[in-house]
Amino acid sequence: MKLVGSLTSPYVRKVRIVLAEKRIGYDFAVDIPWNVGSHVSDYNPLGKVPVLILDDGSVLFDSRVIVEYLDSANPASRLIPESNKHRIMVKRWEALADGICDASATIFLERKRPEMQQNLEWVTRQQKKVMLGLEAAARELSDKKWCEGNTYTLADIALCCTLGYLVFRFPEVEWRNAFPNLANLADTLEGRASFMETAPKG
Repeated sequence: MKLVGSLTSPYVRKVRIVLAEKRIGYDFAVDIPWNVGSHVSDYNPLGKVPVLILDDGSVLFDSRVIVEYLDSANPASRLIPESNKHRIMVKRWEALADGICDASATIFLERKRPEMQQNLEWVTRQQKKVMLGLEAAARELSDKKWCEGNTYTLADIALCCTLGYLVFRFPEVEWRNAFPNLANLADTLEGRASFMETAPKG
């Protein structure tokens, strides 16, 4: 199979970490959707990464769809629990993490526009989403070692990909001091090989 994505996307990083944790081999094609000559839209009509091209030629897109497929394709070391209650809570964590990323990416793209065209009110709204999302994550994590249950899951991966993206794109956001429990989780996971190998670059 082949994964199409960028080296900076937290959604692509989430998929790459799941592939590494599940020990699934793949080819990685770096393709940035907004670059001239990008082929991302040839695979995904929405023009977004990640895209996973399966061996039979079929295509999956959206990181949440891809990681669910990968977790079920190799049942060893499940990252999404089979128990319905825990499964839903892990997916809820993923939705929260991805929502923070969505708001953060919106801010990043807005700031790439000419200064006179930037909508500061819109940026402020997205910043509020980021902070409320982080507050919710810290509150939910509390003093637990892992986001959901007693083991490492997709919830931890998704959240720490989001935190890593904030470090990469928004170093001015001082979430580490504000939310030390999130910082502790991030420090624990950033030491794993799958996280070190996928650290954002660009």
